[in-house]
Amino acid sequence: VQLVESGGGLVQAGGSLRVSCAASGHPLSNYAMGWFRQAPGKEREFVATISWSGYNTLYTDSVKGRFTISRDNAKNTVYLQMNSLKPEDTAVYYCAAAAAAYCSGYGCYETSEYDYWGQGTQVTVSS
Repeated sequence: VQLVESGGGLVQAGGSLRVSCAASGHPLSNYAMGWFRQAPGKEREFVATISWSGYNTLYTDSVKGRFTISRDNAKNTVYLQMNSLKPEDTAVYYCAAAAAAYCSGYGCYETSEYDYWGQGTQVTVSS
């Protein structure tokens, strides 16, 4: 599976961005999907995950109520809608795909559980 993120950019605090993750090589419907981010000098951290069906999602506390993960299996694409952005959201955002069956129902939130990663897209939030 090849994953390609897009949609990052520079936005002012309080603004919105939607980043996308397009997959090729295999149907995304067989994978739980996740978004992670990595700020300079920090470890990669979990942001959100979505189950195979898209019915179940999970978010890290710092983005709850502001970010929404969604998927369109027909388009082989996963999205992360980011609203009310804060400067601390500045990071490279990565999408990832997890093949493990135990991730199928509710997603997964550990980097080690993901099998495929995109190259990342930069999101910068100015104050």
